[in-house]
Parts: sequence; structure tokens; C-alpha cells
Amino acid sequence: MASEPGSQNIEKLLGEAAAGDLTALMLMWRARDAAQWAGSPELYQSVARQILGQGEPLLAYDVITEGLSIWPADIRLRQLQGLALARTGATERANSVLEDLRREGASDEETLGMLGRTYKDLAAQKESPEREAFLRRAGETYEEAYEKSGGYWTGINAATMNLLIGEKGRACQIANQVRQQCLKEVEDPEGDQYWEMAALGEAALICQDWLEAEKWYGRAGEERKERFGDLQSSRRNARLILDYWQKDAPPIEQLLHVPPVIVFVGHMIDRPDRAAPRFPNELESFVATEIKQKLDRLKPAFGFSSAASGSDIVFLEAMLERGCEVSIVLPYGTEEFVRDSVAFIPGSNWRARFDRVLAGAARILTASTERLAIGGVSYEFCNQMLLGLATIRARQLNTDLIPLAVWNGRSGDGPGGAATVVQKWRSIGYEPEIIDIERILEGHAPSCPKYSGAVSAALSKVEEWGANQFASRIVAVLFADAVGFSKLTEREVPRFVEHFLGGIAKLSEGFEDTILARNTWGDGLYFIFSQISAAGKFALKLAELIAKADWESKALPA
Repeated sequence: MASEPGSQNIEKLLGEAAAGDLTALMLMWRARDAAQWAGSPELYQSVARQILGQGEPLLAYDVITEGLSIWPADIRLRQLQGLALARTGATERANSVLEDLRREGASDEETLGMLGRTYKDLAAQKESPEREAFLRRAGETYEEAYEKSGGYWTGINAATMNLLIGEKGRACQIANQVRQQCLKEVEDPEGDQYWEMAALGEAALICQDWLEAEKWYGRAGEERKERFGDLQSSRRNARLILDYWQKDAPPIEQLLHVPPVIVFVGHMIDRPDRAAPRFPNELESFVATEIKQKLDRLKPAFGFSSAASGSDIVFLEAMLERGCEVSIVLPYGTEEFVRDSVAFIPGSNWRARFDRVLAGAARILTASTERLAIGGVSYEFCNQMLLGLATIRARQLNTDLIPLAVWNGRSGDGPGGAATVVQKWRSIGYEPEIIDIERILEGHAPSCPKYSGAVSAALSKVEEWGANQFASRIVAVLFADAVGFSKLTEREVPRFVEHFLGGIAKLSEGFEDTILARNTWGDGLYFIFSQISAAGKFALKLAELIAKADWESKALPA
């Protein structure tokens, strides 16, 4: 009997998920048919697992969350939820999710192995003796999983944890057992053998066989060239072992190398009415060549950029040509952005090129639904988002972040441009790679008029006028309200004002330098902070204050 059309479609999607890179997986997720996906927990599992392998735990968490809203008891989805949380750094929550599974009777290798990983992560956050206690707990959990399942991946982690608590003999004993298992597995040339090869490399490190480790890590790296999340996971354990042996091993770092992330900014192609040329159309091929030369040297795999005509699109095209993963942030709505920053040269092909790079992007984000007409705050916020997202990606993969700019070395036409961004990068400790478009202009278009003193003065006056009229800025807004406020009795309201609002007022005293404005309406709290970091710290302390207060002792509902 022929299978149902729906099941055929699910099988097709499962095949696409297994073979897809991050761009394909994100497109599949965005284009999903909710009704079709609702019939297959395996589809959510497969897509989430593949996305985790690509090193994008936040997106994987979104996939898992939707799956769990349909199948809340699905063990595999709950396991993957724990792993996604662990990889985002939410270690305690990941540990709680996996301990719940264990208490409910899940003692399989996946649950225990992932639980062991959370104890290993908790150890990394602690100082001695807490660190040793968590390492020991991780080792016990991994070893329990290994004894029950015989699975090599929990076995090799048990060996590593034993080493880190000083049980060298036990560590090498387990490592050698795992080695024998994995050698049998890799004799079969079919299928993905990355983890077996990585385990062989790790076993060799534990037993201080450096050449053997390099051999297996080299083969693993070839097997998993573009599975950067998996490479980072293997490199993390290798570093723990090398640190324990006080051994510097650059070859292993290189064999498990994760390419860098680039965050990009650059000048737009000149508008037809521009007073003095900065990036005239005839320089495009020269700028493109220099961008490609930079990429050849830096060898990135990930790029973050906006998509204006000129440098942005040229950069994105070069990255996509190399097969890199690109993420695009637009400062505001697409059609308005296209009018302002893409299709302003009559008869040009920038709009078509814009559409192509968006079609090839792994993700496209819009910083705001509206364009702020005064000042350059829309562009400043977009560039801050680009840097933040690129920083997160680099941290997820434990790799380098490299800022790259096409810039003429001069102050900009206004805030939010390349000059502002380069200045920001330098102020926080980065030394960006610069493609000097002024030098290109002088070398390849010497007849073009340069910035004259009069032009520079005029631009300065325009900027000064805008600043005097209205100074826009990026701030952080915090809003919160109290759960259950509407159920308070008349007698309880004064105590709410005294203890709840009073406690928040006292907390805010420590943030006076950064609070620009505050207000309350009933139980609604509104704070505006000059610094995003201050708002984040205030929010954490606010949550802690409310969670730890003994409200019953203050004659308020718990």
C-alpha cells in the first residue's frame, strides 16, 4: 500500500533537515506549515538537533519550545531543551530540566550524559572546592550512563572528568576501554564518524599520547569541517585536558579550528548629488577586490552586516560566494530602507543585488519598525545590534570576532555612519581591519575632486545644526508590573506601597547615575536607563529582590 501524502512530505522534510546547512534549516523553519509539523515530533527533534550542531542554540531552543507546546511529555525534545539551554549558558535551568527528567525515571544515556554536561558547566563557573564537587558529580553521572549503556561518548566524558579530579589511573582505564570501542566503529567506513574520531583524540590526550591525539583530531576535523558547534564542543574538552596536563598544543587547536566571525560596516555608493566623491561608482570593482583579499587572509565563516548599496552588498556577495553564513540587520522596514539606502541611483542594479543577498542570508532582522527621521539613531542602533549579534555568535563558537570596515578615515556626514562605528569599536578594545577607500580613490580615480575645506566645514555645520535642534540617543527602557496586584484588598495596598514599591525605590538608589526617568502607575514600573548594561543589572537585582522577599511576613500574599 502506498504511504499517505502527509507522511511522504514529512519524510522529505526529515531528509532535507538531515542534509541542510544553517541557511537551509532557517528557511525551512520560517516557511514551516504549522499543521504539517504538528503531526511529527521527529521533525522538531531533527531540525533542533541539526541547528544545535551548527552552533545556534537560541534558534534551536525556539524550535524545541514550539515542539514541546504540542508534545510536552516528549523525552527527546526535553533532552534537547536541556542541551540548548546548556549551550546558551543557562546552566542552572538546563540542569533543572534534566534533573526533572531523571526524577521521572529517564535514566538513558542521552539524559544522563546531558545532565553530566550541566554539572561540568557548573564546575567551570565555580572556584575550589565547589568546582571539584561539581566535577565529581559530573564524573559520577557520566560513569553511571556509561555503565548502563556502554556508550562511548558518556564513557569518554567520564574519563575526562576523572582526570580533572586527579583520578589519573581510572581516567586512562576508561579512556582505553572507549578507545577499543571506537576503533571498531571507525573500521566501518559508512556514516558520520565524527564523534568516534573525536573520542579517540580525547582518549589519546587523557593518556598523554600527543601524536595519536593529533591524528584523530585531524580526521575528525576533516569529517566535520562545517559543523562548528560540534567542533567547538570537542575543542572545549580538549582544552580542559591540555590545561590539566599543562600542555600547549597549537596543532590540536588548529585541527579543531572554528573560523572567525566578521562584523562589517562600510560607506554606501555615492549618491548622484554628492558634493565630493567618497565611493564613486567606478571604484566598486577595486573595493570588491580588496574585500576579497581581506577575506582570503582572514578566512571567516560568518558575517554580520547591513545591506545598503555599496560596501555592504559587495561584502555580502563576497561572503556568500565563499559559502559563508551571513546575517543581515536592516535599521528599519525593508521598502523604506530600499528607497533610502539601496535604489537611489536610477538605472542601477543595486535593488536586484539587494534581493539576492537577502535570499542567501541565514537570517534577516529588522532593528525597528520605524525610521527615526532626526539624527542617525536608527543606524547607530542597527550597528550596535550587528556588533551584539556577532559577539554572541563568536562566543557561542569560542572563536574570534573581527570588525572590518570600508572607511575613508574621515569623520562622517553625520552620526551612525562608518566613522561612528569604527570609533565605537576602538573605544571598547577592538582594532578593526580597515580598507582605506580614500587610498583607493586617490589611486584609481585621481581626477575626482577631493574633500575641500569648504565641504568639510559645510558637513560639520549640518551635523552641528542637527545636534543643536534635537539630540537623539539610544537608551534602555524597563517595564514591569506586579503579578496579582489587582487581587489585593484595600488593607493590603498600603503594605504593597511600603514594602514592594519601597523596596524597589531603595534598590534604585544604587543606580541613580544611570536612571534618566522613572514612574509608576498602580503596579506598573517604568524606568529609563542611560546604559543598557545598567538596565540589565537592575532587572536581575529586581527579579532577585521579588523572588527572595518573605511577603507573608509583611502581611502580603506569597
